[in-house]
Amino acid sequence: MAASPGAITNADSALGGGEKEAPQFETACNYVEATLEEFLSWNCDQSSISGAFRDYDHSKFWAYADYKYFVSLFEDKTDIFQDVIWSDFGFPGRNGRESTLWIGSLGAHTPCHLDTYGCNLVFQVQGRKRWHLFPPEDTPFLYPTRIPYEESSVFSKINVVNPDLKRFPQFRKARRHMVTLSPGQVLFVPRHWWHYVESIDPVTVSINSWIELEEDHQARVEEAITRMLVCALKTAENPHNTRAWLNPTELEETSHEANCHYLNGAVSAFLNHHGTSEVVGTQALRTNRDCTVKEELDVHSRVGVEQAASHTVSSGTVKQEAARPFGLDLVPVTPGSQEPSSERGGIFENDGEDFVSKNGKSFRKLPNTKRQRMMSESENAVVEQIASDRTVALSQTFVSTDDLLDCLVNPQVTRLVAQLLIQGRSM
Repeated sequence: MAASPGAITNADSALGGGEKEAPQFETACNYVEATLEEFLSWNCDQSSISGAFRDYDHSKFWAYADYKYFVSLFEDKTDIFQDVIWSDFGFPGRNGRESTLWIGSLGAHTPCHLDTYGCNLVFQVQGRKRWHLFPPEDTPFLYPTRIPYEESSVFSKINVVNPDLKRFPQFRKARRHMVTLSPGQVLFVPRHWWHYVESIDPVTVSINSWIELEEDHQARVEEAITRMLVCALKTAENPHNTRAWLNPTELEETSHEANCHYLNGAVSAFLNHHGTSEVVGTQALRTNRDCTVKEELDVHSRVGVEQAASHTVSSGTVKQEAARPFGLDLVPVTPGSQEPSSERGGIFENDGEDFVSKNGKSFRKLPNTKRQRMMSESENAVVEQIASDRTVALSQTFVSTDDLLDCLVNPQVTRLVAQLLIQGRSM
């Protein structure tokens, strides 16, 4: 594999479960360009190593090459695309061309975030990864932020493996789901589920593919609004230091002119997709709002792991299989279980008394009416979140750009702005 850039950071402060309470964002990482051979040599802790990793002691740092598109990595070996097959999950023709590669060392992780576009299929090739997942309705309890900025990624202010509960008390209400993904297993991550992912073996290799959804058309408008606001305010604050707030993976131009063009393109694409009449536009917006309320009540409300193995299906299970779009082997990941999980067997793990249940009881699926009421309570928690943020900073006499951005580009706010903007343009 040709040389490719990857993040490398201090393991003492970044390993999951360490003493560091702030998330390890990519803006705080160092970046090196290295070959896969150089990474593996360094990861074997060869003391005489030279090249890109020579300044990084393997015992003190971890490295992660993430988000590497197959089309870029293997542009001269396109036949390899056919070796990645997603058709078994209901996506015929989808292969490596629409996939990305992730390679990491022990301790490498991505901070807790949600993806604004699509849903996600992740295939574990080598090593194990531990996933911490939170449902979309827990968003207010995760304290969302768009700093650092990366298109389609809403980060949490919390280090979910070592949370600062004095600063983020609402996080106690979040319902954590945990699963350890082993080689040969596939994880389905529904739309807008938060996730923190950590490598727990010396070398981990994963392949994923983001699946486009109908809701992505409006989400692109929301992202364009976010991009314009973040870039305008943060550039005005410090025009010469974009690294402080712009994720290194974000390579697109951030000028106001470019962002205006991007916003107009997103709105035009939405209107072209749904039709430009007032009736069609309003109906499309209503559909999007309904999807927001219902997304936890349908197939997207299930997180599951599917073992990549063949099984004989009896005729008596045909109807049951038809009701499961991802096959019989899809197993829901629940917040807790009646029996403690075994460290030797099984892939599911209970979370811990602070985050699942203090009395050890498991959560049960709420009826529709209770779930909708719970979502309303979550919306109220946004105000509580902002208030708790302010309580910590009572001694400050000003509202920072980041404070303003956390309100302006809160996912609930950008969703409303996008709906109003589209509705106004469609009339």
